[in-house]
Amino acid sequence: MFIGTHLPKLDEKSRLIFPAKFRDQISGNVVLTRGHEHCIAVYRESDFMKQAELLATGSTTNASVREYSRGFLANSDLQSFDGQGRIGIGVKLREWAGIGRDLAVVGLGDRIEIWDLVRWEEYDRRTAENFATKSEEVIPGIF
Repeated sequence: MFIGTHLPKLDEKSRLIFPAKFRDQISGNVVLTRGHEHCIAVYRESDFMKQAELLATGSTTNASVREYSRGFLANSDLQSFDGQGRIGIGVKLREWAGIGRDLAVVGLGDRIEIWDLVRWEEYDRRTAENFATKSEEVIPGIF
């Protein structure tokens, strides 16, 4: 399970030294794709395939299914770690997420999100009070 927030930097070749705490939980490749709120979502390759299989169960006659599938699958990038534990982040995904050099790498259970640090701090600040004052269940059984 991926948890916590790490604050690495992109190097000059747009490579990210993936946090060792996360890398130790991954055997094999990762897939980067568009994430919600304009971040980059990172999945273990096997978890990504499960998501892709779920998308394939949607009806292709449904415009929302087609749109979401295109956003998720067509903008995906399979990456493997190099000898230093780095992955490359392509220009298209960097632009999607508005990523500069300073990053927040956030563990969210089954996936990881990569955010531009300033955007992450703004998002976290904006949503913190909502979290603190949540008075109804978001998911059954969760507080």
